[in-house]
Amino acid sequence: MRRVLSFVAAVVVLASIALARQAPSAGPYKVLKTARVGGAGNFDYVYADVDGRRLYIPRTAVPGRISVFNLDTLEPVGEIPNAIGRGAAVDPKSGHGFASSKPVVMWDTKTLAVIKTIDVQGGPDGIMFDPFNERVYIFSHQPPYATVIDAKEGTVVGTIDLGGQPEQAASDGKGHVYVDIEDKGNIAVVDAKTMAVTAHYDLQGKGGTCAGLALDTKNQILFAACRNPQAMVILKADDGQIITTLPIGMGTDGAGFNPKTMEAFSSQGDGTLTVIKENSPTNFIVEQTVMTMASAKTMTLDTKTDRVLLIAAEYGPPAAPPADGRGGRGGRGAMIADSFTILAVGK
Repeated sequence: MRRVLSFVAAVVVLASIALARQAPSAGPYKVLKTARVGGAGNFDYVYADVDGRRLYIPRTAVPGRISVFNLDTLEPVGEIPNAIGRGAAVDPKSGHGFASSKPVVMWDTKTLAVIKTIDVQGGPDGIMFDPFNERVYIFSHQPPYATVIDAKEGTVVGTIDLGGQPEQAASDGKGHVYVDIEDKGNIAVVDAKTMAVTAHYDLQGKGGTCAGLALDTKNQILFAACRNPQAMVILKADDGQIITTLPIGMGTDGAGFNPKTMEAFSSQGDGTLTVIKENSPTNFIVEQTVMTMASAKTMTLDTKTDRVLLIAAEYGPPAAPPADGRGGRGGRGAMIADSFTILAVGK
């Protein structure tokens, strides 16, 4: 009987922990605005051009397009046609934008006019602009795992074998690029000058299937948002030493760090946004769990207004039970027409 009671008690504790990981908590952040902008097509990444005050959202309905919104009002300002892309990035210096499409589409950020298309191999997915040498990284889940493009000229500089499937990346602006390797449970460190991988930081079972990555450049702290287990792994960027792990929600697919507030964020497909406070380079806490909207798994940060922007949509009942660990994405039904929504979270 005691064994039975002990087993029951353990199950209750584990269930309570799982519930607490996703339960909303009090704090300064809340959904400030929702814009139900509608439109057909699936979605993945969202990108805030903080300097240009525009929000870029690729939609994949054939023939593909990138919807562009005013970052302050969330009103539509235009579209970039014929781009079936997953993400977008902007070089504010040259005024050139790029989509992780095949071919890569390059446009003028002032007029939204397409400048050129750039042939690349693999299957473009994630994307990152590195201000260190004005280069755009196009990430793929198949070789070549990264294609590097000169943002000024729109030419391919080279490719990088990252040793696995990349997701989100972060740059310190000083010649180091860090990339989540989703299928290997590590973070690849890239020398931006030589385009060579110099290290892999093993997350040692603390986090796997990591899809979000953010960086505190001042203190050289990495935040890896992982799905299995559901955790934010916090580690040193200079040597990969793991500092701590903290619980997050289910189905993370994006992360960010705000240096003004010293807070890291992880967006989850279960409709939560986890806010982690960096009290010091060795002290971190889960500050708040914000309820957002189911399927809001990716995010971008507007560092001018300190708002987090997320994208989501409503879906019909699933045709089969979810099985991919992404907050129900694999088993959900069809998207409800014109339910696509932009959410702005802030204080």
